[in-house]
Amino acid sequence: MSRTEVPPGTAKAVRVAAGDLVRVVDVEGGQVGDVFAFTDGGTELAEHHSAAHTRAGVDKLFPAVGESFVTDRRRPILTLVGDTSPGEHDMLIPACDPARYAALGAPGHRSCAANLREALDEAGLTFTGPTPQPINVFMRVPIGAGGRFSWLTASSRPGDAVTLRAEQDCVVVVSACPQDLVPISDAGLSPLAIETVRNGGTRS
Repeated sequence: MSRTEVPPGTAKAVRVAAGDLVRVVDVEGGQVGDVFAFTDGGTELAEHHSAAHTRAGVDKLFPAVGESFVTDRRRPILTLVGDTSPGEHDMLIPACDPARYAALGAPGHRSCAANLREALDEAGLTFTGPTPQPINVFMRVPIGAGGRFSWLTASSRPGDAVTLRAEQDCVVVVSACPQDLVPISDAGLSPLAIETVRNGGTRS
């Protein structure tokens, strides 16, 4: 198993092959993570996970174990194969970005949108399109009466993990969300980890 630490408020990118497992671990508990996935087509990425196409494909707000996340070309890219958390995740809320923090009175605050670009740049990759809507693991935003959102603190516990199987060669980026102005993560920011297991062995 290869393990990549994602420090609080930052992001890391990993490359995985079809059949590999990617496990996103909430190290200390209560930390929301933004997960992005791109088809690995070289250094310039284009096809990516699409929350809207996934919702249409599974006929629900978030896939169940055994169901797949699909790309903007409606091709499976990741399949949810395991979840040891309470199972509360989100795929409606966009990645936090500089404009969001400026509106909250915190210009210059770190964001998942910027983290994504930084992680790709660190890996020698580029994506020129708009920031995709992420898979928000461990994020609790239930829909109440009148369709209103409730922004609740993550209920994931230390060591809880979501396990995804790559359905094609892809690049997965995980951002330990830096949002600390809206209480979606418990007791401040904490790290996440990405564990990758190669189909039949360990992937570095």
